Amino acid sequence: MKKFILSAFLCLLVGLTGLPFGQGTAEAAETTQFIVGFDAEFPPYGYLDESGEYVGFDLSLAEEVCQRNGWELVKRPIAWDSKDKELDSGAISCIWNGFTMNGREDDYTWTTPYVDNSQVVIVKKDGDIHSLSDLAGKILAVQTDSSALAALTGEDATAENRKIEASLKELQQVGDYNSAFMNLESGMVDAIAMDYGVAAYQLSGKENVFTVLDERLSTEKYAVGFKPGNTELRDQVQISLLEMLYDGTFENIAKEWGLSDSICLSFDDTTYIDGGKVPEVDTSKLSKVTEETEEATKGAGAKVNKMSPVQVAKQLGSGMLATLAIFLLTLLFSLPLGLGLCAIRMSRFRVLQAIAKIYISIMRGTPLMLQLLVVFFAPYYAFHINTSYSYRFIAVILGFSLNYAAYFAEIYRSGFQSIPAGQREAAMIMGYSRGQTFLHILFPQMVKRVMPPVTNEVITLVKDTSLAFALAYTEMFTLAKQIAAAQASLMPLFIAGIFYYVFNFIVAYLMERIEKKLDYYR
Repeated sequence: MKKFILSAFLCLLVGLTGLPFGQGTAEAAETTQFIVGFDAEFPPYGYLDESGEYVGFDLSLAEEVCQRNGWELVKRPIAWDSKDKELDSGAISCIWNGFTMNGREDDYTWTTPYVDNSQVVIVKKDGDIHSLSDLAGKILAVQTDSSALAALTGEDATAENRKIEASLKELQQVGDYNSAFMNLESGMVDAIAMDYGVAAYQLSGKENVFTVLDERLSTEKYAVGFKPGNTELRDQVQISLLEMLYDGTFENIAKEWGLSDSICLSFDDTTYIDGGKVPEVDTSKLSKVTEETEEATKGAGAKVNKMSPVQVAKQLGSGMLATLAIFLLTLLFSLPLGLGLCAIRMSRFRVLQAIAKIYISIMRGTPLMLQLLVVFFAPYYAFHINTSYSYRFIAVILGFSLNYAAYFAEIYRSGFQSIPAGQREAAMIMGYSRGQTFLHILFPQMVKRVMPPVTNEVITLVKDTSLAFALAYTEMFTLAKQIAAAQASLMPLFIAGIFYYVFNFIVAYLMERIEKKLDYYR
């Protein structure tokens, strides 16, 4: 029975960390992995569909490239703010997700552009905004760190766009497109700006109350971004893309996702943006895609396929398991670690006291998200150690445990110090050793006294598990945001909120039961 439980736990842990169960490192080394980093909340280029699979125009292109090169495609959702660190550390092979070249020309090693995109403005149909000039005195919403924001405020912003930005009452930044549309629908903002392809996808899932202005804020080009200097891999991908262009596969994939009018990949681009020469493609061995294949391509484009609340809840199930794993493992390590830290903090040695004080001060005085990033990226940036993907989960548990241990240590300390000193003295008179005094007299009373604040921390931990998104670890809230982006709806977030409430209700109930069991320590 014990072996069965241990095996089940290992299988759960393996599934959550993404480790190939039963597969040795030698077998993994035989397969060349092409790891695509992408934002899973960016349809139609990359998103989570109703079947729970990551799909999109860019991912379809990447799949075809891998098939032609005999590579294994690994689709890796990343936190967009950490994309550069993911690429620098080798966690991903490239960034392929509607990635704008404009303004980033010198930051990456680029393929030639394959999509000609534009930034558009969306307004209410019955509103008084009919052109870009009507935005004067209005509130415009854009996504943080987006091309739309760069088009208005970036170094390469045109004089016309700078004039538009200056005329606005406010340029508001939001975290995602669902929030932008909710603000527009409620009248909190007057207009929103975004990528044309994303706008088309979002509007396919909305009621017919919004419209896109004819004028464009800017045009931009999308390409695949690699780590600076990684020209060999870039050239391999470039050759495959040009082969796909020649035989018609590229066009068919663009039709499938409704982006035929946006593609700009061309044999005329013989020089990369960094000055390198684009490899020549041997077309003698290539054959055109058959007419039957072309006719089979629907070309309807990506559209929102609405899911029922039950379907959304089922998809959130895997994220709930990840959240539960973070919660349980954090408690498993942080509770005893906090006790040891408390002992050091209360030590008679001032040097040890000072070290514990500094540690606790840092852990409680800096954001948990920052600590997670430090734990995850420190091996590479501090010691130049390349970590495996499984380390992502380890870093989450390590970061959470180190953080919560600091809080538990202070809670324990307050509990010990609230016990009258006379009890220690009485124990000594009765012949108890220090260990016996701690184990039989002090510790039980401390546990009873600290249960309320510990309960608060445990409940906070349930909600803090969502911060694992900073390391692109897909727990429940991250999964809910991905589903919300794909569904163009906030409904998945509300369902996730119900999950959190039920989870916290159960936790609070169990902690209350434990507290009542300890009533005899009054």
